[in-house]
Amino acid sequence: MRQEHLADGETIVLQLRTHPKKVVKPILLLVLLLAVLVAMWALPLPVDGIVLWFATLVLVVLGLAAAIGPFLRWRTTRYIVTNQRVALRTGILTQTGRDIPLYRINNVTFEKQLSDRFWGCGTLVISDGTDQPGMVLDDVPDVERVQRTLQDLVQQGKQLSDD
Repeated sequence: MRQEHLADGETIVLQLRTHPKKVVKPILLLVLLLAVLVAMWALPLPVDGIVLWFATLVLVVLGLAAAIGPFLRWRTTRYIVTNQRVALRTGILTQTGRDIPLYRINNVTFEKQLSDRFWGCGTLVISDGTDQPGMVLDDVPDVERVQRTLQDLVQQGKQLSDD
């Protein structure tokens, strides 16, 4: 989030991207496809050269198609916590966003599956007491620290409004 998108007096506390684990599978797929390509060209196969080039082209296109989407989703998904709101921004061609003002937040929970513990991330669920479902932030790096920070900000806001 850029400074010009912030309200007067609003400052960015945390600006996060989903955990890089989102791109591990596509990278492994690319490595596997590269190994297949090397094997196709290194081993003496009983196929015509044009078939080998066509198979290479198909594997390259499939590999790029499988890797580019997850990489772009990872690059374009951001979680921003300011001193006034929590914002989710995502989108490759069409950007979408959702904001929840801190004063509306009534519950912040996190979930960590076994694989999340290994990677050091988790899912953060922010409820705001409205009819809309809570904001779900997937694969948040160091999710417990983010949850504590967000709870502290919400608590500070409540104390300021009580004064």
